[in-house]
Amino acid sequence: VAPDFFEYFRALYPILCSDPTLWCVSAWNDNGRDALIDPSKAELLYRTDFFPGLGWMLLKELWDELEPKWPSAFWDDWMRQPEQRKNRSCIRPEISRTITFGRKGVSLGQFFDQYLRYIRLNSEFVPFTKQDLSFLLKDKYDEIFIQEVYSSTSVKIEDLQHGVNLKGPGPYRVQYSSRDSFKVFARNLGVMDDLKSGVPRTGYRGVVSFLHRGRRVFLAPPEGWTQYDISWS
Repeated sequence: VAPDFFEYFRALYPILCSDPTLWCVSAWNDNGRDALIDPSKAELLYRTDFFPGLGWMLLKELWDELEPKWPSAFWDDWMRQPEQRKNRSCIRPEISRTITFGRKGVSLGQFFDQYLRYIRLNSEFVPFTKQDLSFLLKDKYDEIFIQEVYSSTSVKIEDLQHGVNLKGPGPYRVQYSSRDSFKVFARNLGVMDDLKSGVPRTGYRGVVSFLHRGRRVFLAPPEGWTQYDISWS
């Protein structure tokens, strides 16, 4: 775990308690590989609709809700089903506060070899308990997030890949309109392309935020997004 692992959870506990639209705080960024994160932004935190797991905090009240129907296996994917999530979100960091060394497991090492072994562990202590984290509350966060995403410059994926028609570090927005276009764009930009009940890994309101060749990129649905299509998987 990172040096600020407990500081992170201690600071976010009051946020989790005060916002009923949240159901967990996670130490994990599924797209937390070096090339996809900003190493200078150890303090950067997000809301996400995708349950990250891999070091997470929940309230006793949520456990009381889930425990009677807890599955015997594959509980992480079970958590990602609409019946459990109930449109609630988690907090996750830009740089993971945990890493996994477990190649052996139910996924038979597939995700470990492809993704998990490359996740970067934060090494900088961030004094989260001394910071105002109220920006993560849904009403505040959504207003700022939507403005930032949809005021960013819209570009084609080819522009990002070849570095043309780009001025400055971004942010830039690549728009997808279907399950297949999301998967193609994600794969070509180096982020995880799987969806669970329509939710992309790290996604919030359908938007996946990451760095591509040092530029901030939002892989986003059209403006006016309202809900996930649970048939996308």
